[in-house]
Amino acid sequence: MEPNEITNRQGKLARSRNASPEGRPDVRLTDDGRPMREVLSYARRGSRFTSKQAHAWDRLAERWVYGTTDVEGVEAPLDVNAAWFGREAPLYVEIGSGVGETTASYAAAHPEVNVLAFEVWMPGVADTLARLDAVGATNARLCTVDAAWSLTELFAPGSITELWTLFPDPWHKVRHHKRRLVNQPFVSVASSRLVEGGAWRLATDWADYADHIVEVMATEPTLDGGVSERWSERPVTKFERRGLAEDRQPVDLTYRRT
Repeated sequence: MEPNEITNRQGKLARSRNASPEGRPDVRLTDDGRPMREVLSYARRGSRFTSKQAHAWDRLAERWVYGTTDVEGVEAPLDVNAAWFGREAPLYVEIGSGVGETTASYAAAHPEVNVLAFEVWMPGVADTLARLDAVGATNARLCTVDAAWSLTELFAPGSITELWTLFPDPWHKVRHHKRRLVNQPFVSVASSRLVEGGAWRLATDWADYADHIVEVMATEPTLDGGVSERWSERPVTKFERRGLAEDRQPVDLTYRRT
């Protein structure tokens, strides 16, 4: 099969696993049957795979990637460890894993934990699969369903040991601030899903988003923390390198469930 045929075939397969146009099952409809526009913290990007991405997807996606069809009709709360990992272990969750630098690095260094990465950009998911394969990590899974919906609808309170939100889309225009992931009521939901003492690690290279995070987190009485030292296990990602090239300095923040 020619590389372009592989890319097109795998792109279609990727989209088929993410059946909802917004990465969520049970999309609300208008009275005339059209999908209702909802405020999302991400924008859809291209789904074409390179031959390397297609190869990784073809070998690993069926075992390691979960999409909307996998959560439709699931009785909540979902026991993610049992259903998707087949073992009990501390659960670490990354929202917006990009091409998987942090997911793959941490999973390889900590085989004793389960790492679940949320990402709706399919080429990034395929890149993550390739990275996990390269480092021999088998303790990570990927979910292409909207993370805010998933934490709200599927996860039990106190089920996540750590939550990571590293360089989320800043939505830096004021009219788009409502699309930022770190907003209420999501902050309250996310906090409730952490174990007592569990950490929520964040990083951004947009100064106003860092200020925004501090302000929003202050409204959540179950979280304590703020600006912190750089997390030592956070690799320098492509997004961070891009920001540094544009003279934006990263800010790390750490909050704990009280």
